[in-house]
This record gives sequence, C-alpha cells and structure tokens, in this order.
Amino acid sequence: MPKPKPLTYRDAGVDIDAKAEALARLKPLIRSTFDRYVASDLGAFGSLYSVPEGYQSPVLVSSVDSVGTKVKIATMIGRHDTVGQDIVFHCGNDILVQGARPLFFMDYLAAHKLQGEFILSVAEGLVAGCRRLSCSLIGGETAEMPDIYAPGEYDLVGFILGLVERDETVTGDSIRPGDVLIGLGSDGLHTNGYTLARKVAFEIAGWPPDEYLEELGCTISAELMRIHRPYGPAVLPLLDEFAVHGMAHITGGGIPDNLLRPLPEGCRALVRRGTWPEPPIFGLLQRLGNLPADDMLRTFNMGIGFILVVPAEQADPVRARLEMAGEQVYGIGEIVAGERSVQII
Repeated sequence: MPKPKPLTYRDAGVDIDAKAEALARLKPLIRSTFDRYVASDLGAFGSLYSVPEGYQSPVLVSSVDSVGTKVKIATMIGRHDTVGQDIVFHCGNDILVQGARPLFFMDYLAAHKLQGEFILSVAEGLVAGCRRLSCSLIGGETAEMPDIYAPGEYDLVGFILGLVERDETVTGDSIRPGDVLIGLGSDGLHTNGYTLARKVAFEIAGWPPDEYLEELGCTISAELMRIHRPYGPAVLPLLDEFAVHGMAHITGGGIPDNLLRPLPEGCRALVRRGTWPEPPIFGLLQRLGNLPADDMLRTFNMGIGFILVVPAEQADPVRARLEMAGEQVYGIGEIVAGERSVQII
C-alpha cells in the first residue's frame, strides 16, 4: 500500500506563512498609533498598556462589537478599507456614553481566506479609526477558517477600553423632567440594520451594487457603505464644561431601545419626530420593502446617531459648541415626568 502524501496545514486550507508575511508588512502601520502608554510591542502573548497618570479614581469602560453584515457589501464591491473605521467608531461611541476617553483598541478578523492585500486594507481602516479617536491599536487576532466561512466571507470584531474618573461617569441617574434631548445627525445606517437593508436593496429591488439612485445622489453601495460617524471628538470636550445628564448611542434597537437605557425611574423621554431631517435612504427602504413604521424605528437610527440629555438652560450653548465642532445638531424632544419609557410622537 503506497504511503500517503504528507498533509500540511496549507493543504488543509490555512496558509500560516502567507498570513505571517502580511502581518509583518502591517507592523509599522499599527505602531504609528502607539502612544507613550503602550508598554509592549506587537507579537507579545498579551498586550501591555500603562494606566495614564493624573486620575484620582479611574474607572475602566469597555465595549466589544462586530461590523455585522455590512461586510457583505464590502465584499460585493471589493473594498474593505472602511469597515475598520466602522468598528472603531462604533465601539468608541459606546464607551463615550459613559464619558470615557478611549485608551486602546484590539481587533479580531476571521475569514475564509486571509490574503495579504485584504488584511492590509482592513488594517488601514482600523489604523485610521484609531488615529481619529487618539487611541492605540495594541494588538489583535486573525483566523483563517475555510470550514466556517464561505469563500469571500469574513467577520470583523473590535474591543475598546477607555477610562473615566469615577465621579465624572455619565450614568443617566441625574436625568430629570425638564431636561432637553439634543440629537446628533447620523451618516446613514452606520453599522445596524444591514441584513434588512441588503434584503430590500439587493433582493426585493434587485439592484446591483453600482446602481445609481437619483434620490440618494449616489450608488446604493456608496450609500450603504457610509462610515459610522464618531461623536467622541465633538462630545468629549463638552463634558468638562457642561452638565451632561445622560447620553445614548443609537444602534440596534433604534431610538426607542437605546434612549431608554440611561433613563431613571419616573422619567419619560418625548421624542418629536420631524424635528430633524431623515436621510432619504430610510424612506426609500421603507417604501420598497413595505416596512412597518415600528420596525423602522427599532431597526435603524433614522438619521440620529447619538443623543445627549442636558439641562434646558445649557441646551443652547451645548448646541452651539457641537455645531462649531462640525456636527448636525437638533433639538429633538424633552424629558417629562412619567413612567420610564420612550415615546416618539
């Protein structure tokens, strides 16, 4: 009986050498995000980071999330340099809600096949996102799993860690009737609702990714690939000057679910729909898919990506500062006494 040919990991579908070569090319790019608190180089089993000085009672704030099925559109158009920014900004906005400043970020990239240019493209987005938020990309993990992911498929997951003084943590406990809701405009869908949006656009409507839509002023893929907007650069400077009582990042669950999270008992949030312009992509998806209004509100951000709850007397200066920082700012409602809930009227 002939001796079987030796079976290598590459034969089974995983090319360790190709991945190592790609990662070696990335190291200078990733190191460009390091600040002086990074205490280990790339390649260590565990990434080290020193706690910045000057904090009296620091609290660590963390978040982990995935880009979700937005990566399927990235695969359709062969462009992967924006999804890295998406996940950095999504996670950064999550910890911003508690008032935390980002320290470092880590990623996990798993795919059917990890080709060099693909890894580099994703990493460029991660680096751009970390630079925008002034946080260090201190490590990550890649996994080539041809038995799990179909050809061309991948998943991108991110983890962020930030820091805030214990007595400066924004919890929502100080929200009270009379407070004002300030909404910040979104850049499209951000990173939520893509399974539904893809079904409507590519199955029901039958559009190819490069279908130009006059209503949107761009192709459908360009609209759906708009980068998740980061709110930290505009919001963090306000926290030292104004009494921000609560915040909400509008992600999966939309305004109803996410604005509810910081509300204390006895407070009802009244959100006045029509006080901000809804980007045309939302109306387009609703018409084509015959989507119920309630589903729209709980699936998509509907044009508001972040909400601040502030005292009424501080609303005008807060709005002015946010507008100066380049945000689209809207007074979208108020807090009233009542059962803990969110009401959109």
